[in-house]
Amino acid sequence: MSEEHYLELCENPVQFEHASSVNNVFFDEANKQVFAVRSGGATGVVVKGPEDKSSVAFRMDDKGEVKCIKFSIGNKILAVQRTSKSVDFINFIPDYPHTEFTQECKTKNASVLGFCWINWNEIVFITDQGIEFYQVFPDKRSLKLLKSQSINVNWYQYCPETAVILLSTTVQGNVLQPFAFRNGTMSKMSKFEIELPVVPKPAKLILSERDIAMASIYGQLFVMYLKHHSRTANSPCAEVVLYYLPREGTCKKTHVLRLNTTGKFALNIVDNLVVVHHQSSQTSLIFDIKLNEPDCTVNTHQPVLPARSIHPYRIPLTGPAVVPSQPPVPCQLYSSSWSVFQPDIIISASEGYLWYLQVKLPPTVNLLQDKGKLMDFLLRRRDCKMVILSVCSQILEGGEKGSLPVVATVFDKLNQVYKEYLEAEQSYTVAMESGPSRGSAAQKRPVRTQAVIDQSDMYTHVLSSFTEKKGVSHKFVIAVLMEYIRSLNQFQITVQHYLYELVIKTLVQHNLFYMLHQFLQYHVLSDSKPLACLLLSLESTYPPAHQLSLDMLKRLSTANDEIVEVLLSKQQVLGALRFIRSVGAHDNVSSRKFLDAARQTEDQMLFYTVFRSFQQRNQRLRGNPAFNLGEHCEEHVVHFKQLFGDQALMKASTV
Repeated sequence: MSEEHYLELCENPVQFEHASSVNNVFFDEANKQVFAVRSGGATGVVVKGPEDKSSVAFRMDDKGEVKCIKFSIGNKILAVQRTSKSVDFINFIPDYPHTEFTQECKTKNASVLGFCWINWNEIVFITDQGIEFYQVFPDKRSLKLLKSQSINVNWYQYCPETAVILLSTTVQGNVLQPFAFRNGTMSKMSKFEIELPVVPKPAKLILSERDIAMASIYGQLFVMYLKHHSRTANSPCAEVVLYYLPREGTCKKTHVLRLNTTGKFALNIVDNLVVVHHQSSQTSLIFDIKLNEPDCTVNTHQPVLPARSIHPYRIPLTGPAVVPSQPPVPCQLYSSSWSVFQPDIIISASEGYLWYLQVKLPPTVNLLQDKGKLMDFLLRRRDCKMVILSVCSQILEGGEKGSLPVVATVFDKLNQVYKEYLEAEQSYTVAMESGPSRGSAAQKRPVRTQAVIDQSDMYTHVLSSFTEKKGVSHKFVIAVLMEYIRSLNQFQITVQHYLYELVIKTLVQHNLFYMLHQFLQYHVLSDSKPLACLLLSLESTYPPAHQLSLDMLKRLSTANDEIVEVLLSKQQVLGALRFIRSVGAHDNVSSRKFLDAARQTEDQMLFYTVFRSFQQRNQRLRGNPAFNLGEHCEEHVVHFKQLFGDQALMKASTV
């Protein structure tokens, strides 16, 4: 069996000078930038990021080994740490002085572990004795301490997406203290404890920075703990424990991801999926924390799909010595030189590449046999529309072997998402029409994601081609179409007329007129003008369709013009006259339209009756039986005289 790789490295990686040609490579998680630093005489720095069309290169005075280097948001100010006591700053804002300025940490005898830019001019120093929040004034080449907090720190992690810094405290390192930053303020969040595995005394486990990661999943911040069980424990396999970290309130252990193996692992988040890389087997697992309905405080999850390796990646050879015919070199996947960063970044310092990890959805289709579960999985992914539609086609092409309940489940899942979007769109429209209410935040227009599969999508990509497929029982085809309509009705979504048309065409194609009659009689197919017109066109094949059409148009009540047109086209001129009288529209209809239709029948007495009818209308409305010039009936008056003589014309009545 050929492996189906559902993970791949992006096609256009960020390329930088690899580790063999530079002294140090640093990665800035906030800006997603790689800093390649080469020292000797002056320090040369090349910065590359995914959004940068070209790299930023500059030189600095060599004042010692660079421990950490990062740009503020927008590459405005560069911060460089060379000692454990201070951080140096260089302005990159045009027309500002480029000379370096330095800020020492405020706490005496403290060592700076690192720093994080919160904004273009806000920075946090993390020391072994606490946290210091500064505002940077590039014009004055100085910093102002906004807030500080004393706490013993072992190590720290930063989540740029949520602007939360996590500090490891206590001897074992497993009491974590988060701090949140917003609008120039620093707030202390509730601290929490990571449950470490029990080990035989006197040994003590210490929580390693490598086993903790922070990331946003489905819009919520989680702390992920890679828990390596001891060999003596009942459950020797490793697991990933997820702690939900709200802005306010206590942090809670909410999910456990079973890895079913041991060894060295690394974590990524891709498209709200937790990806766990396993180095020794060179495979990855994916977990979806929303795939299990929460039935208890802590939900346990198995991998969504079987373990697979990342799709093989080849590095093209570059340089003057390269022969054009030389094939690309295979990249060593799961290399020990790989560094993994949140949410979805893999860096190979030895090869000089930064990749974004991506999920490929098509291979997942055959790996997840439960179609209901597959649909739940796909509906939560970014680029899911065409894959979902192909799954629908695949299910239908699979034939009738117990698949109708599966089809019903899939349709209901799709239409639930569709309905939620329609309701959100409707509430937004109502809010916009009523105007902003006092004290309420401005409502955002709902985003139409690829998970919204509407009737047009289903009709175009699935149902129309399915009805034309040979070898499929027409009973199954009709059952599928009616199942989709049933699902739309269940979610109170107005069914589009082209779906009804598809049902009618399928019924007619297989001469199932009795079923068509029943569907219309019991209003299984909702009334609409396009549907009535389609029924009219079927009259030659199925004569009762004409009356069914008229009945439908009458029920619509807004379709008087269409009914008249239909009756006149069938040369039922008197029937059309009777109908417009019955709905009180006789005074407003075009006399010429009726006279044209009567003349085309070549029935002289019919023409006489219709002509007289409109003369009487004119007499009643205007006191004169003659037609106005604007009615353009002159040729019909001439024709009437030729048939019946001048004396047959009604004369104006005198009072």
